[in-house]
This record gives sequence, structure tokens and C-alpha cells, in this order.
Amino acid sequence: MTRPTTVAALRAHLDTELTAAARTWLDQALSEAAAHTGAPDEKTPPVWELRFAEAGRRSGQDHADATRVLLLHAARADADTLTRLYAQGTAAERRAVLEALPHLVPGPEGLPLVEDALRTNDTRLVAAAVGPYAAEHLPAHDWRHAVLKCLFTGVRVDAVAALRPRAHGDAELARMLGDFAEERTAAGRPVPEDLHRVLTLTAPATEES
Repeated sequence: MTRPTTVAALRAHLDTELTAAARTWLDQALSEAAAHTGAPDEKTPPVWELRFAEAGRRSGQDHADATRVLLLHAARADADTLTRLYAQGTAAERRAVLEALPHLVPGPEGLPLVEDALRTNDTRLVAAAVGPYAAEHLPAHDWRHAVLKCLFTGVRVDAVAALRPRAHGDAELARMLGDFAEERTAAGRPVPEDLHRVLTLTAPATEES
């Protein structure tokens, strides 16, 4: 099932999926996050950040990402807060920070987090890193390498937001894909099926005569 992409849709989805106890916990956690103001105390993090950390246990692992995105949105987490939570967080918490970026960071300030995730071989982090925020803000050179990272690590290119419009007519991406396919073939390794799909998308529109 495709995950909802707006904050309202995420909340509606959780309201239908969570148990009554989990919904009660979520309501309280979101209220705490919305009420939070001011900079965090290094020794005593705000209550909502504790809720952020325990989301997997409270709402279930299948719903933890959506829960954490809602908490970040309710707390109006800025780029500095997101960077700190990412740096201190588990892989699951980092993934939620990446998924929250398009909801909270209108500019490119979150790109260092995307770039860090793309340097890992954690496929779920890589998949989160190539979402809508990367589609809007990642420069062309870095975006092409992100697509190749997906192919290299086995992340399905369906995870790449705006793949079709960004790949369309991209001759440099086509060249990089061709080189990658040749390297795999020369090494006796299979060429990912998704590579041919992306290569097709790089073709420019056919001009009518």
C-alpha cells in the first residue's frame, strides 16, 4: 500500500490503523509536541522528543515512521532540530527525519542529511533519502548518483520521487547508466531490471516530422 504523503492523510491513516490505546498515546504526544516552545535543554530533552524515540514501541514498527513525522510536524521542528535528531537517532529515527523534510524544510538546508543517508548502504535510508525533498532540492549531478545508488543497492526506483520528469531527456544520466551496465556485464554480474526502465525514461520526446 502506498503511504499517504500529506500530514493530514498520515493522521487519517493512523486513526484507522492504530489501536485505541495507541491513538490515545498519539493524541497526547502530539499535544505535547505542539505545546513545546523554546530551545531544548541539552540535559533534559523536551517530552515530545522522548515520544519521538518511543514511537516504535507505542504505535508499532509498521506505523512508527508516520507517527514520528507527525510529531516533528506538530513540534514545528526546524532544520537545526532535525539535524540534531538525525545525528543522535537510530536508523529508524533517521528515516523519519528524512521523510519529514518536505513537510518542514522549504529550502535546501536539509540536503546534508540526504547526502549522509545516500552514503550509507542501509536500503531503507537510501529509499527515504530519494523522496520528494531530494526531487526538489538535490542538484542534478548528485541526483543522478542517487539514482545509481538505488540501482547499486537494490532499492527499487519506484522510491525515487519525480523520477520521470527529472530523468526525461537527461543525456548524462543515460551515459552513466550505460557505463554502469557495461561494468556489470564485464564483471559477469546481472544488470538490474530497473536500469533499463530508467534508461527508457531518459530518452527525449520524439519530434514529429
